[in-house]
Amino acid sequence: MKKGLETYLYTTVGVVAFLAILVGVNLIGSRAKVRVDLTADRAYTLNKGTLAILQKLDTPVQVRFYCTRGENRMPVFLKNYAQTVEDLLGEFRQKSNGQIEIQKLDPVPDSDAEDSAKLDGVEGQMTEIGGDPLYLGLSVTMLDQKEVIPFLSPDRAKLLEYDLARAISRVMTPSKPVVGVMSPLPYNGMGGNPMMMMQRNRSQPAWVFTSELKRDFEVKSVEMTADKIPDDVKVLLLIHPKAITDATQYAIDQFVLRGGKLIAFLDPLAVLDQAGAGPMGGGGSSSNMEKLLKNWGLSFDSTKVVADMNYISRTRGGRAPAVLSLTEKAVNKDDILTANADNLFLVFPGSFSGTPAEGLRMTTLVKSSTNSQLIDPMSAQMGGEQTIKDFKASGTEYNLAVRLSGKFKTAFPEGKPKAPEPKPEDGKPEEKKPDAPAEAGLKESAAENTIVLIGDSDFLQDQVSVQEAMNPFGGGQRMVVPVNGNLAFGQSAVEQLSGDSNLIEVRSRASRERPFTVVKQMQADAEAAYQTKIKDLETSLRDAQAKLNELQRAKTGEAGQRFILSPEQQAEIANFKKKEGEVKKQLKEERKRLRIGVESLETKTKWLNILVMPLVVAVAGLLLALKRRKLQAAR
Repeated sequence: MKKGLETYLYTTVGVVAFLAILVGVNLIGSRAKVRVDLTADRAYTLNKGTLAILQKLDTPVQVRFYCTRGENRMPVFLKNYAQTVEDLLGEFRQKSNGQIEIQKLDPVPDSDAEDSAKLDGVEGQMTEIGGDPLYLGLSVTMLDQKEVIPFLSPDRAKLLEYDLARAISRVMTPSKPVVGVMSPLPYNGMGGNPMMMMQRNRSQPAWVFTSELKRDFEVKSVEMTADKIPDDVKVLLLIHPKAITDATQYAIDQFVLRGGKLIAFLDPLAVLDQAGAGPMGGGGSSSNMEKLLKNWGLSFDSTKVVADMNYISRTRGGRAPAVLSLTEKAVNKDDILTANADNLFLVFPGSFSGTPAEGLRMTTLVKSSTNSQLIDPMSAQMGGEQTIKDFKASGTEYNLAVRLSGKFKTAFPEGKPKAPEPKPEDGKPEEKKPDAPAEAGLKESAAENTIVLIGDSDFLQDQVSVQEAMNPFGGGQRMVVPVNGNLAFGQSAVEQLSGDSNLIEVRSRASRERPFTVVKQMQADAEAAYQTKIKDLETSLRDAQAKLNELQRAKTGEAGQRFILSPEQQAEIANFKKKEGEVKKQLKEERKRLRIGVESLETKTKWLNILVMPLVVAVAGLLLALKRRKLQAAR
């Protein structure tokens, strides 16, 4: 009896102690959130750029998070995303050393919270089924500086951390750096001309790239004919400088020597340059800045585009080897600008070559694979299948984007180039005036500087980098979603050179796709073997046709026999048809093996992703069960 009572007491005390421990652990856990991020790219962990921004906070920041609450007031998909936003804000607060204060508000109709949202610029979104407006936005305030995100769209989930970090960074920096843009392209939008509507000259808005820049920088337009870059410009974007003059190159030369940062987008074939397009919409134009590049020890081949079978894209016209879908293998993972960049989409890009001049260092940012070659722009534009048919890998990795760093020297040692002399009117020679002394200008940069060179300009334009999405809540707002990493790369380059590098790693999360690189490599290898068979077939066709022509010419001398087939011709045709049938059969088998191989690889990859983790858990459970059974047997 006594033993039974002791057992009962021990059991009761044990259960109470266990409950107390459980409650204590839950209380501690509710106050200290711990997350384990097992994703490959640590998609749910604040990265170094965000942490660096938060560590710089020395003044309190108030974040007002406006979110519609209630069971039936918000769709499920928005409710889940709102929880994601709230969790991320909580991490921002934890890492800010108490400098971020978060206020959660539910803007119900006719409430103070709704009035506060309207004052902050957070507008409610009307649903298609009517009812009260939905709110999911925030404002960030530090002293008298305010940044607002009117609506946190789930379509920008990959950019959520960047959007929040940028808003905080903006209120920390009252003055915006000045970014100059020099380009003949309509980057700032173009008004429609009623007389030109039939010539595709319709009104178009500013590029999304330009609009995004204006959120972070003061954007100033610089004329292509400018002979001096304004002193307040910190970073100059030179986009497709076709027919650039020596005077303009001199202005850029002096800008770099006095410490200005340059990002130049050159292009061997700017297919989206409407001013350079032909009457039927084809053509395009090329751009270069040969004098400056030569002085820096580099060259840009504006007569050739890069085709790459490893990064081949599919367009509406079919496969296009010179339209490159670049994965992370094409970018420099050791450089801060491209450490997390991938999924770049380049349209008929060109390549940089050469050895940097003394005092300069070159870093390759983006490159092709060795399964690439340089081809004529016209051939690349006319037909992708013909390019594939004639493709011969060069074994060279072409530089598609590079950075030059170091002390730059002038490309104009004799000073500012002279303006061209005006032509005399009516054949009368003009009186020649003595030449004015040339402007001496700077000869060398006082400190090290940096420029970035990119071999494509089309990739910045909306047709390539974004797609429009319908706002599910109406309102007539123009919503755009990045379809690749182009805008992220372009904006990161501007941010790095403008002096704030902390946002670069945050922005690199813009990539939305993770292509199967192994599948692409398998397709490229099979494509090479496939093209070899095609060339063998074409050789057989040409040889047989030449033999037939030879036999036919031999018969022309015999009257009345020109169109009568001889036994030799008949035998040759029979052999040709037999050979043609055999090769076609082989090609059919090759296509079948290629399709089966790719489908098999994709299926294996999917099943591995689906089954590996459950199998690991199951095996771990079995091992624990066996271990427990052995321990029980030992007792």
